[in-house]
Amino acid sequence: MIISSYIKAWGDLLRPGALKVVGIGVALSLGLLIAIYVAMVWLIGWLVPASVTLPLIGQVGHIDTALSIFSAGIMLVASAFLMVPVASAFTGFFLEDVAEMVEDVHYPTLPPVRKLTLAESFMDTVRFFGVIIVANVIALMIYPFVIPLAPLLFFGLNGYLLGREYFQMAAMRRMEREAAMELYRRNKLTAWMAGALMAVPLSIPLVNLFVPVLGAAGFTHLFHAVTGRRG
Repeated sequence: MIISSYIKAWGDLLRPGALKVVGIGVALSLGLLIAIYVAMVWLIGWLVPASVTLPLIGQVGHIDTALSIFSAGIMLVASAFLMVPVASAFTGFFLEDVAEMVEDVHYPTLPPVRKLTLAESFMDTVRFFGVIIVANVIALMIYPFVIPLAPLLFFGLNGYLLGREYFQMAAMRRMEREAAMELYRRNKLTAWMAGALMAVPLSIPLVNLFVPVLGAAGFTHLFHAVTGRRG
């Protein structure tokens, strides 16, 4: 059931609607990171003098220029780590479009979905990615002490978090929140295994940019497989 859901999801990933969502997430992320760098350069130019006089050395110039160049290097390094979570956060606001596209193609006879309010969607997205970032920062601090178990910790932790949030997200489109959470509790192991499988491309550079869309499509299929099995 899990493998079948992901095979369909990889096919859905090639649809124009899915690629558009990935593109929007990446474009917004690049725009945000560039804006942060421009703000840093402006702040340096405003706060740091062009030259300073040091004892025994004399006047040293171009301090602000040197700091601006140094901040560019810092921003490039930071972007390597921030690009995926920031892009995922932006993409999260459009995952409803991915789920809708999947259902239009594969489940065209379904009734209209339960529309989430803007506040619900925003809070769910912020909470989801906040939990993932915090949990992985904590795990990063633990990794040096459990190096042989680090891969298991990575896939186990992210599998649990991704499985829980994406399964409930797919379920809440068609069920009330309490019913969706109850359905998740009854299928927790299935969701965890699907989340762990989803965490595999999360560790591959560039491919991990597609993970939110892949998860939205895969767990939409998984939700219908679970509810269809239960009748």
